[in-house]
Amino acid sequence: RHASSASPASTTPQTPPSSNPRTQLTWNDFLALRRTRRKISVVTSGVTSIATLYYGLRVFIENGYDASLSASLGLDPLMVTGLSSFGMLAAGWLIGPVFGGAIFSLRYRANRGEIQRKEREFYNRIKSHRVDPTSSSMANPVPDYYGEKIGSVADYRRWLKDQRAFNLKRGAYQGNK
Repeated sequence: RHASSASPASTTPQTPPSSNPRTQLTWNDFLALRRTRRKISVVTSGVTSIATLYYGLRVFIENGYDASLSASLGLDPLMVTGLSSFGMLAAGWLIGPVFGGAIFSLRYRANRGEIQRKEREFYNRIKSHRVDPTSSSMANPVPDYYGEKIGSVADYRRWLKDQRAFNLKRGAYQGNK
């Protein structure tokens, strides 16, 4: 008589929510992560170039390399120190993306596989749709050959239009490859 108002708990199947839901990385999220990785690399390049300059000049001057190099090269010690400073800045700038990539990988290690998969797919799309640069000229330069300026799906569509416009301008559009 009271059975209709009480529902048995065992008859409805309950699926517990998974503790690690697999979220699909969208293209806009992936492109935002690419932009974030680039920003991290630029910041770490700045930091490592300043650190390399600071510690390099300390060692350079404390050990007297400026005097010995200026004597062997026949240049003023200030000139040798200035040229060495530019070399140290350049070396630090080139070392920076290594640390930036490591920081990015540590920060987004949960999405590493998905990011790598999207990265491969993105570059395969870029390779298949980019123009042949051999027919470029001053009047018709190659538009963003590596797709570095693509930051969103709308930017990708604009990139595709630019590639097609380049091909139309040179008269070699074949449609889909």
